[in-house]
Amino acid sequence: MTSLDAVTAWIANYRRAWESNDPRHIADLFAEDAAYFTEPFAQPWLGRDTIVERWLAIRDEPGSTTFEWHPLIVTEDLAIIEATTTYPDDAYSNLWVLRLDNLGQARQFTEWWMKHPDKK
Repeated sequence: MTSLDAVTAWIANYRRAWESNDPRHIADLFAEDAAYFTEPFAQPWLGRDTIVERWLAIRDEPGSTTFEWHPLIVTEDLAIIEATTTYPDDAYSNLWVLRLDNLGQARQFTEWWMKHPDKK
């Protein structure tokens, strides 16, 4: 069951995991059999253990990003989130499709990310 409160809590926990890179924080975000699509048409990372392993293989250094987000759509079944991630040298627009279970863990998470053009 998805609600704005559940989405807000999930994103706060996502940021905590992003900043800590603690395997427990990452694992807590996802259902045991979750699917994480790093791009819409990519092969998903399947299952909590795989998600944790793959996340840590490409982790960002803590404190290296800022993140702003707002919901576009929140229904009982899904949330669509628009966000901006800013690194010291780059910025990305993000579009996330999030499907939560009754425990507030992601059953399915798909992200689109688009690099902002270089400013000269």
